Amino acid sequence: MEIEGQAAIISGGASGLGRATAKTLTAAGVKVTILDVNEAAAAEAVRETGAFAINTDVTDAGSIEAAFAAARDRHGAARIAVNCAGVGTAGRILGRDAPLPLEAFRRVIEINLIGSFNVMRIAAAEMSNLDPLEDGERGIIISTASVAAYEGQIGQAAYSASKGGIVSLTLPAAREFARYGVRVVAIAPGSFSRRRWSRAYRQPSKKASRQVCRFRID
Repeated sequence: MEIEGQAAIISGGASGLGRATAKTLTAAGVKVTILDVNEAAAAEAVRETGAFAINTDVTDAGSIEAAFAAARDRHGAARIAVNCAGVGTAGRILGRDAPLPLEAFRRVIEINLIGSFNVMRIAAAEMSNLDPLEDGERGIIISTASVAAYEGQIGQAAYSASKGGIVSLTLPAAREFARYGVRVVAIAPGSFSRRRWSRAYRQPSKKASRQVCRFRID
């Protein structure tokens, strides 16, 4: 696909990998819409990237449907959708005082896995109705898994489960959407520097080094 001039939607595009993706795509001439629940970070991302931002909760069906409609009105239908929204809250299943609260596990699954599926289903529905490009392709959906899906560490039960779900979701979705010319892929990053980790990288104490190795985040 020649991406210049195409429309893209990036969930979690206000920070981290999502913002870096928005910056790269806008620089390549893509019309980017950021979906993020953090309005302040989204406003900062808009100033940095020139993208359009919509306050969106990826776990809410109506919120995603409304966001896609607003993005379509602004930039036209998206042929590129990137799932970057996610949280990496750490917690042992058996904590010092009690088992991991069920709501803590549920929140990570809800945002990382169900949120990705929520974006995927609406993106696929929109792309499947577009006219095919010269090569027959109608669009691409990219989800963010993690190396933690394969090499989860202590404290990453919820995070690893959510990212493993994304890995397992990708192939059946790709097979289903192939008939429409919509590709589905997933990436599995390892650790990389983010703002909240910058101090640990500048001053790699033994404790900080253990934390960076243990809790890989996207």
